[in-house]
Amino acid sequence: MKTLQPMLLVLSVLVGPWASDHLSAQVSFDRVLGAADEPENWLTYNGTYSSQRYSGLRQITPSNVDNLELKWMLQNQVFGAWQSNPIVIDGIMYVTERPNDVMAVDAASGRVFWLYRHTPSEDARVCCGANNRGVAVLDDKVFMGTLDAHLIALDATNGQPLWNVEVGDENLGYSITMAPLVVKDKVIVGVGGGEFGIRGFVVAYDADTGEEAWRFYTIPGPGEPGHDTWSGDDWEHGGAPVWITGSYDPELNLTYWGVGNPGPDWNADQRPGDNLYSDAVVALDADTGELKWYFQFTPNDGYDYDSVQVPILADMDWNGVPSKLMLWANRNGYFYVLDRVTGEFLSGTPFVKVNWSSGLDENGRPIPTPQPPGSPTWPGNQGGTNWYPPSYSPRTGLFYVSAWEDYATIYEKEQSQYQPGRMFLGGGFSVLTPVPGAPTIGIGRTSPINNWTDEVGRGAILALDPHTGEAKWRFEQFDVSDSGMLTTASDLLFTGGREGYFHALDARTGELLWKASLGGQIVMAPITFMMNGEQYVSVISGHTLVTFGLRD
Repeated sequence: MKTLQPMLLVLSVLVGPWASDHLSAQVSFDRVLGAADEPENWLTYNGTYSSQRYSGLRQITPSNVDNLELKWMLQNQVFGAWQSNPIVIDGIMYVTERPNDVMAVDAASGRVFWLYRHTPSEDARVCCGANNRGVAVLDDKVFMGTLDAHLIALDATNGQPLWNVEVGDENLGYSITMAPLVVKDKVIVGVGGGEFGIRGFVVAYDADTGEEAWRFYTIPGPGEPGHDTWSGDDWEHGGAPVWITGSYDPELNLTYWGVGNPGPDWNADQRPGDNLYSDAVVALDADTGELKWYFQFTPNDGYDYDSVQVPILADMDWNGVPSKLMLWANRNGYFYVLDRVTGEFLSGTPFVKVNWSSGLDENGRPIPTPQPPGSPTWPGNQGGTNWYPPSYSPRTGLFYVSAWEDYATIYEKEQSQYQPGRMFLGGGFSVLTPVPGAPTIGIGRTSPINNWTDEVGRGAILALDPHTGEAKWRFEQFDVSDSGMLTTASDLLFTGGREGYFHALDARTGELLWKASLGGQIVMAPITFMMNGEQYVSVISGHTLVTFGLRD
């Protein structure tokens, strides 16, 4: 372990006796384990270890949701998409902002108690934006990963750093953009950098000391099972990053992690084989990091279909038998149901248009139908959905996801040579437009071969029946959406759109019940919590964190 001196600015302004008393609450593992029993808080990235993003709060209902009013706003201090997910513990909100700031905020007023600022190294390399998606909290510590691939522990009371470890080599393209996951006495993170030819991994550290406890490489090395799915030395720079927070089943003591694309991204011919464990979900023992099972969604992926979507854990009857399931709307366009005890494939159904595969075999392996050069592939490079969190409501039995419909990409391959710290892509692509050469909507990033935007298509919220994969209802969006989902015990669904609307829908029917124009693109997902008997809903729009409650 390499321990580094912190590069930081800590502003403990506004921390007085009141704040010190309230910021010192202990968040034990047992509390996080029982997060569903205290819905007044939001204790981990997806609300609970099952990642359902379902809250038991019911004060805000379909009949009074149109009485929501703005309670407070907090402006981001740094330009760029704000993708953070707040944590709320006993009235204190912990939220990150770009690139690597952490704030402790009064959840009732938006008052900032302290700000910790880590300035990433100028050598930090991030493929897709200087984003940080949040923190984890355990006992009296707040944990944040950084763009230069450090993991930092802060004192929850005052924001002072307690330890700082290097997780990966920033010069080779390693980074951390995900919110950590705390399990027992460990804090677990994965690394980004799949576009830089890294070798991905998930790693656990002792929460008190920062000592490494275990490390699982998502590309097996020589002599390890699955190594033969790589040719020659392709495995050394094969990508397979882990950049979205996983889930945890305490009864099985398994953590579940979605693994990203192999490298180079778009030239699958350059790395023959299935390329395990890229584009897969891996089930790891929480104490040892030992692989218990895996399921690969897209073998030898040539479309950048990272499988870093959130693994949602749900217990329900399957064919009349009580079962422990995993629900997964994948970037490759298929909705999957897996047995989370064994990894057995139970079902897979397309939820958007798919032509890269003609279907799935009895084991869930796709039947490839690669399109001719210059022809469009559905879904496109950004997938049928992406990293933004879906939701599952045990009340309705439905799975809710932001889907990109009628979205396709035309790929071009090229031979790539790995160079340390440089992009390792294997080609480029352009997005299919209604008229060839027509202008497209979006941010207009540039690929090595073409100028392209990745926002052509239609967006919709789909309510999927896990038993059939069919949509029970759909709510069409103005544009494709990067917003995640939140459902509540009053059968409300909160989500947003790129045009800046924040929506409340009836979770059973999809009826629009209320909306507010917040003026900025909504990325990430809302959360809900309760203080002093009042339920709040918070969401980030553009550069602003906005919190609503019922009108007094």
